[in-house]
Amino acid sequence: MPIRVKRRYIAVKIDSEATSSSKDFMKALWDSLIKLFGEYGASKTGATLIEYQDEEKTAIIRVFHKEVETVRAALATITKINDKPATAHVIKVSGTLRALKNKLKATKKRST
Repeated sequence: MPIRVKRRYIAVKIDSEATSSSKDFMKALWDSLIKLFGEYGASKTGATLIEYQDEEKTAIIRVFHKEVETVRAALATITKINDKPATAHVIKVSGTLRALKNKLKATKKRST
């Protein structure tokens, strides 16, 4: 019987003056992962972009559950996106996309 792959969803806030595309963000993430952990380590994360909102400068990334800390470390080392200064901060981590979106909505309501 095949084992079900467990995943986690990471909400990320991007701090940057310049606008960037989803491709630019993922390139920066993969470059950071490869720089820190090599190609093998980066491929083990299974990092996939689920949603990217340039207006709000947020992204949702899906990763394998054992690799959340690896991706968090890589996100912390991002200093440039498309050769422009930028940083990425983890907002929330959740086991399902629905729960993550609900948590983000609750966070926005509290902050306004």
